[in-house]
Amino acid sequence: MVLLNRLLDILYPPKCVFCGKILEPAVGFVCKVCKEKLPYTRGAEIKRRGEFFEFCLAPLYYRDAVRDSILDFKFGNRPGRAEGYAALISECAGENLDVDIDLITWAPISKKRFRKRGYDQSRLIAFSVAKALGKPAVKTLDKHTDIPAQSSISDPARRRANVMDVYAAVEPENFTGKRVLLIDDIITTGATMSECSRTLLMAGAERVIGACIARAD
Repeated sequence: MVLLNRLLDILYPPKCVFCGKILEPAVGFVCKVCKEKLPYTRGAEIKRRGEFFEFCLAPLYYRDAVRDSILDFKFGNRPGRAEGYAALISECAGENLDVDIDLITWAPISKKRFRKRGYDQSRLIAFSVAKALGKPAVKTLDKHTDIPAQSSISDPARRRANVMDVYAAVEPENFTGKRVLLIDDIITTGATMSECSRTLLMAGAERVIGACIARAD
């Protein structure tokens, strides 16, 4: 396995998830330059309070290289970046999460969008976070209605209306009475996170905490 990994590193050298620079061995997922310049959240800014979810952890702000990287991850066929983002979220959770989570889940995309994109970006991140934190990753939600992308809507009220009742709980017996860590890629107004959390709570979840790569200023 070690030999195979070395061969893969030679053929497909790991690159920084933010600038694309080829990484030196054992550096991780972010190059030294980006690691110093990334727009990290600090102190109370790490936790974004919300409706239905208690708070959402975000290690970064959604701007500049972070914004470009995440957009490329979602729309540029870059599923391999999920592990790097998950490492940042897991580190942030390890330092700031004061709730003993039972399981990890994600805010899903619709089937139509999945067919177009080929992967669910938040699901990929969630499974990597679950592995890092030693918790099970469990599918809890379906997005049964394809809607306009939240990024295409600027008004907060319209964003809330856009996601209302588009999610359905999946096998709630798997998360009834559980403390859930809900993963998404970014949080802006919090409408998606809130609607997913509301659906989970109504289906029996005890608590919902959010986590994502980045938050809007």
